[in-house]
Parts: sequence; structure tokens; C-alpha cells
Amino acid sequence: MRIAIGSDHAGFAMKQAIVGLLSELGHSCEDFGCFNSNSVDYPDIAQPVAEAVSKKSFDRGILVCSTGIGMSIVANKVPGIRAAVCHDTFSARRAREHNDANVLCLGEWVIGQGLMREIVTTYLSADFVGGRHTRRVEKIHAMER
Repeated sequence: MRIAIGSDHAGFAMKQAIVGLLSELGHSCEDFGCFNSNSVDYPDIAQPVAEAVSKKSFDRGILVCSTGIGMSIVANKVPGIRAAVCHDTFSARRAREHNDANVLCLGEWVIGQGLMREIVTTYLSADFVGGRHTRRVEKIHAMER
């Protein structure tokens, strides 16, 4: 799977760990920044990641900031993006299975490295189940038109 990944300065360390995890899991990724712990504005990272996923250049995206909330707000402004803030494996699985979330947002200040590994692995291994959930996701698409 091809993953677009990005973080602001508050999520930089976790993003670096996720890049390693993605490699371990056999996924490829492109890092959209930031590339050090110097302060950056999260919209400058979230928007290009979300646009790349929306254009289908990548299968999914992962964004990290202090809480995941700011990244999620920005990513969800891009048509075709369903970004979910997940700080547990249940939410990560449901975000994929029921909401067809294509961007995972994480908070480095909220979760630790061990839980991050579980959440990312769960998110990437889950699939959209369709069925009645397809109708609901289509209603989201209709709002974007």
C-alpha cells in the first residue's frame, strides 16, 4: 500500500517512528514533511497530504500533530477525504470498516509509541465493509458536490 505521511513539529518524532513501522509492514510511503522539529503550521502539511490521497496518488494518508485534531480539520476540507482522529484500535478499525476513512490522524501528545504501532497496524489492515455503510459514505460524497 502507498501511504502519504506528514506531521507538524509536535508530531515529528512519532511520524519518524511511523515511517519505520510502515517499512516493517511492507508499505511504501512518501514523507510530505515536516523534516525537523522546527515550528511549522499544520495546514501547510495536512493539505498536500489530503490532496494527494484525494487524487488517488496514494492509497491512504497518515497525519500527526499534538492531538490529531488540527490535521483532521484541515484534511476534511479536501473533497474526497474522510480523516479520522483515532487514539485507540477500536476507533481505527471502525473508521476504516464503517466510514471508509482514508486518512488517519494521530496525536503524539495523546498516545505513546506502543499504542501508535497498534493503531496504525489496525487501521492499515482493516477494510471498508460496504453494505449499509456505503449509503452513508455516499451521502458524505453528495455533500461535497
